[in-house]
Amino acid sequence: MPQELTLFQKIIARDIPANIEHEDDTCIAIHDIAPQAPTHILIIPKKLIPRVGEAISSDQSTLGHLLLTASQLAKKLNLENGFRIVINNGPDGGETVPHLHVHLLGGRSLQWPPG
Repeated sequence: MPQELTLFQKIIARDIPANIEHEDDTCIAIHDIAPQAPTHILIIPKKLIPRVGEAISSDQSTLGHLLLTASQLAKKLNLENGFRIVINNGPDGGETVPHLHVHLLGGRSLQWPPG
């Protein structure tokens, strides 16, 4: 029985609309539909990696690409005063979609500790 596609796979396939900020061969970056900051972008690999805790050594290039893309988007979106990158892993880590994604948050002062 085939596994159901994740929400993000459906967005990548254009089965579900999204506000796309960036796309390349490795990832897609979309605006979060429930933003937690004035700028809240999700950077999602096109390859399904369920969570960072399940990444394997062959995912190294993809993982690096996600962080470099976040940095490039932060510059593009004028987050020169700072930004936060978050990766949730598992239910207790705040994961809601079983498809690795990087949150890029900025546009306001972010407090510590989060959550």
